[in-house]
Amino acid sequence: MPQLLLELFSEDVPARMQRGAARDLDRLAREHLGRAEMAFDSIRAFAGLRRLTLVVEGLASVQADKTEERKGPRVGAPQAAIEGFLRSAGLARDDLIERDGVYFATLARQGRPTAEIIAEMVPAVVRGFPWPKSMTWESGTLRWVRPLRRILCVFDRRIVAFDIEGLAAGDLSEGHRFMGTGNPFRARDFDEYREALAGHFVVLDVEERERRIGEGARALCAAHGLDLIEDEGLLTEVAGMVEWPVPLLGSMDPAFLDLPAEVIATTMRTHQRYFTVRGGEGALAPRFVAVANIEASDGGAAIAAGNARVLSARLDDARFFWNEDRKVPLESRLETLKGVTFHAKLGAMYERALRIEALAREIAPMVGAPPQMAARAGRLAKADLASAMVGEFPELQGVMGGYYARAEGLDASIADAIADHYKPRGPGDGLPAGPISIAVALADKLDTLVGFFEIGEKPTGSRDPFALRRTALGVIRIALTQSAGLNLRPLIAYAGAGVAVSVIRHVADSRLNALNYRQAVAAFADPAAEFAAADWLEATFRALAEQGPAKALDFWRGLDDAAWIEEILAFVLERLRILLRDEGLRHDVCDAVFALGDDDLVRLVARARALEAFLATDNGANLLAGGKRAINILAAEAKKGSLPAGEPTRSPDLPKEEVALIDALSMASPRVDTALAADDFAAALGALADLRAPVDAFFDQVLVNSPIPEERDNRLRLLSRVGAAMGEVADFSLISG
Repeated sequence: MPQLLLELFSEDVPARMQRGAARDLDRLAREHLGRAEMAFDSIRAFAGLRRLTLVVEGLASVQADKTEERKGPRVGAPQAAIEGFLRSAGLARDDLIERDGVYFATLARQGRPTAEIIAEMVPAVVRGFPWPKSMTWESGTLRWVRPLRRILCVFDRRIVAFDIEGLAAGDLSEGHRFMGTGNPFRARDFDEYREALAGHFVVLDVEERERRIGEGARALCAAHGLDLIEDEGLLTEVAGMVEWPVPLLGSMDPAFLDLPAEVIATTMRTHQRYFTVRGGEGALAPRFVAVANIEASDGGAAIAAGNARVLSARLDDARFFWNEDRKVPLESRLETLKGVTFHAKLGAMYERALRIEALAREIAPMVGAPPQMAARAGRLAKADLASAMVGEFPELQGVMGGYYARAEGLDASIADAIADHYKPRGPGDGLPAGPISIAVALADKLDTLVGFFEIGEKPTGSRDPFALRRTALGVIRIALTQSAGLNLRPLIAYAGAGVAVSVIRHVADSRLNALNYRQAVAAFADPAAEFAAADWLEATFRALAEQGPAKALDFWRGLDDAAWIEEILAFVLERLRILLRDEGLRHDVCDAVFALGDDDLVRLVARARALEAFLATDNGANLLAGGKRAINILAAEAKKGSLPAGEPTRSPDLPKEEVALIDALSMASPRVDTALAADDFAAALGALADLRAPVDAFFDQVLVNSPIPEERDNRLRLLSRVGAAMGEVADFSLISG
């Protein structure tokens, strides 16, 4: 079958846009061919430094003919409706067929040559291409990421004739900018094209470029007794910056190794796109791996030497920042944070530091941390944002604060908490270790979540500009490391009290003066105030509202209104639900457990895992069936308004199956309560399992809907007890099966 080969050759495409561009080219080609009803066998798209390439296999030479019957208006319809139908179909009145009182039109479309369809498709794709950023050049109006210089488009080994603003499609392409021959080469199919590119020092496939870089860098390091520090993100970026990758091993002045390892690695990665290297003992070695785009005649010695000189200049700057920053204690930097805005509606970074301080103090006892030390770490966690090093390398925020804390002699656990409080930054990042680190990291993330929810900056289906989903996952991952668990509702409420201070300060009427604000912050930050600090805030707000700052009302939610707390908690729990589903936990089990309204994530996960394991047993499956039957009966009776209250009565004249179930419940219920009090969900479910046989026997032998009202009511009360006992563990009505 014929093949389509398309190459869009331009000046250098930024590496960060290349993978998305390949996906978009693939998608747009599929959409256009789909609308033209053109079948194909496969589509592949490639992206590199100077070219986007598309190859479509298995296209027919001619579009298939098509016959379609279209239903029109009824016979006798207004003339305007009939004429409109004729215009849309491109037919005359005599072409219509009447059937069952309705006009029908038969439309026949003769298939067009595929080359004609491609000649329309490619300009449409190019003009509508969704580059994140694009430009025009010279006097044209065409927008592309960089000036478009050449279009190769051949179908079935023949040029597809079209042009875009005077740039005509042809069968020529170019090789490497420096190592190629400098002359265009001709390609009429994909194999010919790829082979010609390789002969002109261009590796088309990004995965092949990545493989060459990785294998070459590891081989260079191994030959010198070194280990490459793997970096997938950097590998992807560098593979988009070269057409013919050549890894080179360079050296730097060993004197720079007295800088923090993170500073050296970040300088190499961020400014120079170098890979860092470890020595035999695991410490950073005074070497680096750079990736050149040419094979130099001297083996790359001059390139490596030039790279080393540039790196030395960068590291000299870093050493200056490092030495200067250590002259100023972290506490002294807090004053500078008063002029650093966190968010226009949430105040300065200084206020955020105070909120984290107070919240870390509140969390500390729950995670086994000393409250005063946790508060101290929380207060200083953001101080390094005012340092020169973090100003140059924002990626090092937190990390540098930890180094500076150690340099000024602060407790190691406080320094660790400052360094780790951003963790986890993503799914693959490690978690903060140590109680103080955990308290500060949770405080930071809860303040972020609550703050942005309070001001209405919530994630939507397509937007999450403040990465609140990632923040919620961080809270979950940290919380799940705790054996005792954490109740999120009071922590969310406490964080909300702190956020309210900043919101009122920045949004309310000017009658909220600086003195009131200082009192509010002092009340919230006072370790003795605890959660009751919010009472002062509410009183202050109500007094202000009486004076007229109506705008503040949009942001303040009273503490007795728990809706906003439940909204944030639901957001976190939805992230947990997705996480558990990704791990293979049944969605209905999650629904059944989450419906109980628990806000302890550790307890929720333990309960869900125990329930899933229980349902996999015969006892679990059968008890579920009986329990759902009881729940359905009770729901039907509740709709009638005839569900009796109270406890079931036990008497000798009852059927033995009814008596047995009453007795089994009287023994199982206390065991369930005891087990749940100890968070032993397996034991609680084991106690419920003892109800399986009595429940089965009851439904087999006893008529619930007895014609005798007293019997019927007693049996409904008994089923209510069964449902209540099961409902203490989970909402079994939400479990399928």
